[in-house]
Amino acid sequence: LAELIARRFAVLSEPVRVHLLDAMHAAGEASVGDLAATLGASHANVSKHLQLMLGERMVARRREGPWAYYRIADPSLIALCEAVCAGVRQSLAELSAIVDAPTIQEER
Repeated sequence: LAELIARRFAVLSEPVRVHLLDAMHAAGEASVGDLAATLGASHANVSKHLQLMLGERMVARRREGPWAYYRIADPSLIALCEAVCAGVRQSLAELSAIVDAPTIQEER
């Protein structure tokens, strides 16, 4: 089980894949071309990342003629991303408060 969990985190360690999840979450379902345009990435690059995510059952694919449409297959990914985002935002707010706090010299 630990290895499967680690693999899932490894897949999510690539920022492009996190952006893809965000784009699919917003759209519900999107074609490779739409996702490439949204991310400003090449069709081939997006397709490569989606294939990896498909292999890990993170996304599902629906074919319609020559087009393939992808959607998030595992809703727990959204909850995970939201939890991580909340933690990162909290850390950034704490760091910002430290950086913005007046120093002893400034108080004089």
